[in-house]
Amino acid sequence: MNFNEKLIELRKKEGLSQDEMGERLGVSRQTISKWELAQSYPDFQRLVAISDYFALSLNELVKDIDVQDIRKKTITEKKLAQIYDDMQTAKSVGNKLLNVFATFGIIGVLFFLLIGIIFGN
Repeated sequence: MNFNEKLIELRKKEGLSQDEMGERLGVSRQTISKWELAQSYPDFQRLVAISDYFALSLNELVKDIDVQDIRKKTITEKKLAQIYDDMQTAKSVGNKLLNVFATFGIIGVLFFLLIGIIFGN
């Protein structure tokens, strides 16, 4: 049995919804859903919390987990997080540059208007 299947079984055995389980573990329902769909895996702290909550040893909880699969998913998640961070940084820099150009544009227009008023068109 894979970790995600084990997690679903444990959650359902306790009669918990994903929301309820997330509240008890301090994560969102979406996180529980990703774990159960094997789209991501909990970090070590969460594994300990899960094992404590269900009164299992870590060994019982993680037995049969494909470690290589976890490594691949972790690397992919890190890459996606880095791409998102890079996009946010670029967006922020772009907005700052746009504000600078807009400010200089307004100042330039005002300058030429003032020159026109001073020198009488």
